Amino acid sequence: MTAYERAFAGFAGFAFQHRRGLRRAEALRHWYINVNFTGKTVIVTGAAHGFGRAIAVAFARRGAQVWACDVLGDELRETEALCRTAGGSCRTMIVDVTDRAGVDACVAAASAASGRVDILVNNAGGVLGQVGRPLEQIMPEEWRAIFDVNVTGAFYCSQAVAPGMKAARGGRIVNISSGAGLGISLTGIQAYASAKAAQIGLTRQLAHELGPWGITVNNIAPGFVRSNPTTERQWESYGEEGQRALVDRIALKRLGTPDDIAYGVLFFASDQAGWITGQVLSIDGGK
Repeated sequence: MTAYERAFAGFAGFAFQHRRGLRRAEALRHWYINVNFTGKTVIVTGAAHGFGRAIAVAFARRGAQVWACDVLGDELRETEALCRTAGGSCRTMIVDVTDRAGVDACVAAASAASGRVDILVNNAGGVLGQVGRPLEQIMPEEWRAIFDVNVTGAFYCSQAVAPGMKAARGGRIVNISSGAGLGISLTGIQAYASAKAAQIGLTRQLAHELGPWGITVNNIAPGFVRSNPTTERQWESYGEEGQRALVDRIALKRLGTPDDIAYGVLFFASDQAGWITGQVLSIDGGK
């Protein structure tokens, strides 16, 4: 082989490797999950602490216009500050998700500010300070209160954003339920387990109803995470032996964090999750 032929062969080999590298890079770009939400408007309920705060900050860090809603004003301001520290944008509103007029006003304000709501995260819920008690001791108003904040609130918020999402021919709704909705509640609170199961049913129903407009509706069922004052009290109530037993039942042998839940929300809200709807993602370390 002449020097010219060796040089040509070397160049051809380089060109081949270069083209293969470009194809590999293109493939990586094709499969890369878009976690940039610049230009998107996101409403997060229950955003004063715990999962809601982590979700709000995660979206703000990735360019979204975040509207953080809760009934706890002081803690909401802390969430807003964390979003801004992360380099993002966040507005806050005091909203009781069981008040339909308040929910409508929040959605109207967010829509007026940016044109529409692209993503709704129904995170508001919880046990409202209740503890597990025998069935016969539960008062009707206690049952209704937990059901309202966990299910009716998600219904009102979804109802409020639906017209704008339909007009835009797209949107994302992510509901935060609980492992209690798929099994039993560690709290022993009957209304909580029932409400979270009902929210999962609402997720599946809305996924089929809103699907023709390109709107996806999905659900995340977190395992036990120390994320707010309520879960801290629950954790302490188990004692050292009960805490070890809880962790031992987890495949990964550790508790999760609020960020673990936020990452699941980011996936469901991403462009690559556009053909996923009506699904429940358990983020629980493995059971």
